Parts: sequence; C-alpha cells; structure tokens
Amino acid sequence: MKQFFLLSFVLLCFAATFAETPSDADNKNNTEDVELMELVVNASRTQTKLKEIPSSVSVITTSSIETNEINTLSNATSVIPNFFMPEYGSKLTSPVYIRGIGSRINAPSVGMYVDNVPYFEKAAFNFDFFDVQKIEVLRGPQGTLYGRNSMGGLINITTKSPLDYQGTHVQLSAGNYGLFKANAGHYQKISDKLGYSISANYLHQDGFHTNIFFNEKVDMLDAYGLRLKLQYLISDKWSLDFTSNVDQSSQGGYPYALYDKVNQADGFVNYNQKSGYDRYLMSNALKLKYVSEGWEFSNTFSYQFLDDNQQIDQDFGIDSVYFAGQMQKQHNFANELIFQSNTHQRYSWLFGVFGFLQDAGNIVDVDNYKTVTPDGNVYMWYQKRYLSVTEGAALFHQSSYKVLPQLTLTGGIRFDYEQSRMRYQYEGTKAGAPLASVDTVYPSLRDKVILPKVALAYEISPKSNFYASYSTGYKPGGFNSTFEKPEHLMFRKEISHNFEMGMKAELINYIYADLSVFYTNLKNQQIYRTAPSGRGSYLDNSGLSNNRGLELTLQNHSFYGFEGMIAYGYTHAEILEYVLSETVSYNNHFTPYIPRHTLTLQGTQNIKPARNKWIDRIKLNILYNETGELYWNLTNDLKEESYGILNAKVTFIRGNLQLDFWGKNLTNTQYHAFMFESGNKAYAQAGKPVQAGVNLSVKF
Repeated sequence: MKQFFLLSFVLLCFAATFAETPSDADNKNNTEDVELMELVVNASRTQTKLKEIPSSVSVITTSSIETNEINTLSNATSVIPNFFMPEYGSKLTSPVYIRGIGSRINAPSVGMYVDNVPYFEKAAFNFDFFDVQKIEVLRGPQGTLYGRNSMGGLINITTKSPLDYQGTHVQLSAGNYGLFKANAGHYQKISDKLGYSISANYLHQDGFHTNIFFNEKVDMLDAYGLRLKLQYLISDKWSLDFTSNVDQSSQGGYPYALYDKVNQADGFVNYNQKSGYDRYLMSNALKLKYVSEGWEFSNTFSYQFLDDNQQIDQDFGIDSVYFAGQMQKQHNFANELIFQSNTHQRYSWLFGVFGFLQDAGNIVDVDNYKTVTPDGNVYMWYQKRYLSVTEGAALFHQSSYKVLPQLTLTGGIRFDYEQSRMRYQYEGTKAGAPLASVDTVYPSLRDKVILPKVALAYEISPKSNFYASYSTGYKPGGFNSTFEKPEHLMFRKEISHNFEMGMKAELINYIYADLSVFYTNLKNQQIYRTAPSGRGSYLDNSGLSNNRGLELTLQNHSFYGFEGMIAYGYTHAEILEYVLSETVSYNNHFTPYIPRHTLTLQGTQNIKPARNKWIDRIKLNILYNETGELYWNLTNDLKEESYGILNAKVTFIRGNLQLDFWGKNLTNTQYHAFMFESGNKAYAQAGKPVQAGVNLSVKF
C-alpha cells in the first residue's frame, strides 16, 4: 500500500512534464492565491493570522474542501493531524476526537460553531457540506474564549459570503452504491451594502451494508439542506448578518454484525426489526457589529432546534428480545457580546459575555419481549422521560502585550457558571399489569469554574514563530439518561490542563511547517460505559488520565502547479487511575477510540494542456490517509490495527464547466469503522468499501 502510494506520488510530481505547467498568472487566476502563513483565523476571535496564533491550528480552504471531496466533517479526518471523527451507526452517534479527547455520548468534548451558531449537541455535528468557505480546527483546550465543551479543541465552519462571492453554482454528483447528490447556490449583491445568498442540497445513498434477514441495505440515507444568508452594511460602522439553515435526514441503521473475538472475524448484519434515525435540524443566527476607531463590538444571538427519532433493534439478532425508540427535542438559545480592540498597537484586549439556555426533552420507549420470570418469559414495556433544562453564563477576557518587538505575551481568564436540572418520569407494564410509576425532580447540579490561559509567542523572523502556552478546558457534569444503579445517575465535571510548545515557519520560501508538542492532564475524565444489562450506556468518571503527543504539518505553496502536504499526528492517551473494585482496575490502560497515529500524504498537480481548445486546466489529486492503532474497549482486548485509505481525483476545467472523476478507498482496504461490546458479545461495523463517482459543476 505505502509503496503504491509513493509511486503514485512520484508519478504525480512528474505529470507536468507531459504538458505545460500553469504560469504564475494562471495560478492566480485558477487557484486560491493565499499565503498559508497569512491566512486569518476567524476562530481566534481577534482575526489573528495563522502564523501568529500561539496554538496548533489547521485551516481547510475552499480549494482543499473541493479537491479532497470533503463533504462532511468526518471527511476532514483525512487531512487534519490528531483529528478523528469516525462514521458509525447513524448521525446520532457523531463523536469528534482531538488529541485523544472526545465523548461518545451526551454533550461533545469538542466545540463547534457554524456561521456563528454554537452546536451544543453532537447529534448535529454530522451534516452534509455545501457552500462551505473555510473550516478551522484549533487543537487543545479553548476554554478561555469558548468555555464549556471545548476541551479537545474547536471547529469553526464558515459558509460563503454574498458580499465576497457572487454568481450561481450548480453541481450534480453520481456514484456507486446508489449515490446521487445535487447542490445549488445563488450569491448576489443587491447593492454595495446589501447581499443575499440561497443554497440547497440533496443527497441519496442506497447504503453499503446488507441486512441478510431482510436482504436489503441497512444504512440508506436521504438528506436535504437549505441555507439563507443576508448581509447588510448599514453604514460605515454598523453591519448586520443573518443566517438560517435547515437540515433534514432519514437514515437506516445499524450495520452491526456479531464479531468473533476468538477468530477475529466479522459475521453478518442479521436482525429482524428495522432500525433507523430521522433528524430535523434548524439553526439561526443574527449578528450585529459596530466598528469604531480603535475598538469594536459584536452581539450574536442564535437559536437551534433539534428534533430526532431513533429506532434500534438492541439485540441485533433474529429473535425479538429488545427494541428501543428514542425521541428527543432540544431548543438551544445562546447570546454572546464581545468588545475588543481593533488596532495593531502594542497592547490589544477583548472582553466578552456569554449566556445560553438548553431546554431538552428525551423519551425512551423499550420493548422487552423476553423478560425472564418464574413462570416463563413475559412481555414488558416501559417508557422513560427525561425533561432537562441547562442554563449558564460566562465572563471572559483576553489581553496581548508586546513585551519586546518580537515577544508577545497573551493572557486570558474565564468564569463559567452552569446549572442543570432534570425531571425523570417512568411508567410501564409487565405481563399486562402496570408497573409502579415514577415522577422525580432531581436536585440541581451547579458548576463554577475559572479557566485561565497564558501564552508566549516569539517571532524568530518575519516568517518564523515559536510559542509556548498553558490552557485549561472543562466539560460540565450532568445526568445520565441510562442508569441501572443509583451511583450511575450523575457524573462529575471534567477538567483539563494543557501544556504546549510549537513552531510555525516558512522554509526555503516554499514550504510551510507547523510543529507542536503537547501534554494534557485530565481530572475526572468522563468515561463511556455500557450498562450492566448490556442495554444502553452511561458516563462515569475516572481519576486521572493524560494525553501526550505531537503534530507536524509540511505544506508547500504552489510550485510549477504542484502542491503537496504531509501531516502527521501522534497521541498517547492513557488512563492512569480508574479502579472499580478490588478485582477490576483500568489503571494504565489506553483510552478507547483514540488512534495512536494519523498520517496524511497528499499531492496535487495542476496542468495546463498545450494547445488544447477543449480543456483549460487539469488537476490530479492523490490523498493517502493512515489511521492506527486504536482500542475499542477499556480492557484493551478489542483492537484495530493501523489501516490506510487511498483516494484520488481527476478534474477537467473548461471555462465555467468542471468535470471530476473521483475514487475513495481505491484499494478496498478492510477495516472496522466501529466496534463495541454488549453484555458478553461483541459487534462490529465494517468500514466503507471502494467508492467511485463523477461530479459535474457549472458556474454562472
């Protein structure tokens, strides 16, 4: 595999010898003319350039999103070191792991914003991309500026602005496994001060895995998206942005097959009750901004509504044993007010106030067809209702001061307060007789934390910077929706302390290098556990854990039409203290779901064919991504070895027309996308096989 990729990479480097390479002028007209070191990172809050941020950051531009077929956030795994978002089960289970920090259930451990809207629920993380302009990933705790649930890092996604980009874009895609996709967008400036855009997306996929009980695909997908954006420059100082986004999907599930741990072999997906996941997601944001001489302020109000329904055959077998349905509705309100300086003086500052309210209702229906009683098996049904309200507020500040012309000291602090309360209701029947009902309001949980940050950045030269930083993060405690023992009802807040050093530099005027090393100490890490019965899961707290590792990215500016990237991430994530009893200890075990290594090798060659009136430009892209090794459970006896995925794409461009031929997992690598234990059995989901398709795009 590696030899094949390296050979392909070398051939790509020499592809230009068969045609004219684009001149510098051609490159400026046909590709994004962006100096990597000069990219502005919006997620920094202070519009800081990439080279000046004292932390490890990856920025995926529009060109990279298009070239690498990054259609969902999980696809970004292939180009960002120490970033892992597996695709398993359904959109409901969409955890993100950065530097070994993530959460399979409940609230995420990685923050995400899309067009100024904070995403509180990770079930909303997995959506289909269209008209995305830039993806920014900040690795390491971002607690000072972003607070709760940004322990692992922060993802900031920005869509295209009608004030910066005008025209109409239509793309149609088709591929194997019944893939059909269509998206269209129109971006227009009504005047120099007013612009609007409207874009839509549709996706259908037949699915990859077959349930042999029904002899049909188990993981089909239909998804729709619609986005409206308005931008108004009210005056020279005032501006108003409004974004509204709707996403709806209907998805089959779950492609889990019985796994033979002894022979390390997958069985077949084979269960008798159809499962699936339906989701409706609406997000809105209104941002008002005022810019004055020396300072500015912005106020962003956002609202997100999530309504979903999960149906799952929990025994994953041909007998009717357990079947569960889960329906949830969430209303998420947030408001953030920021005052900050906007001049390049020796001292810069930022003050902010943040508040949110999350109102959630969760209903779980369970059919237990074979409850064992002295008289035999009887049918049992029960319903659990969880009605929770979480609210919080924060004050935060950050200052930067140039101690010397080359040395900048940055410090910040945040005070976070959060309160959550839950009402729990239970009712059911057993053998036709009603069970004792429960209606309980649990005492409120309150968290108060102070999150400091300090960083030093030293400019070695105009194109080289060194930094060292200390930052903190936190994930609040809460209530579990599954608890079979009283001690499993609640889990405590998790705190992280991160130490990091790094260097950003431009080498020999062509290659951008970003190197960082980190050490993260975690207290009360929230650990995913399966309920004793094997049905459902909950969060528990370990004592101490630590993660340590490094990231290295080497990326060149376009050189005779060639662009290349090498990105490597290493994470050693270890649980130091987690003892359940005298006989059960997970001390010094690897943290599950965390890849030890991530590796990306990419090469893109732009070619301008000589004397060809039919094709203006050809782009060849090869992308190899390796992920490995990782453990699927706390006992570390379910393990995934390293595996590599090879993708490729050929693009032909003529004027406003573009034709792409692409392939994913071209070597049909066999791997597991997910594996878990339920009771005394293990189940596995196979990774996606080889895929191929074509895109046709036109711009007006």
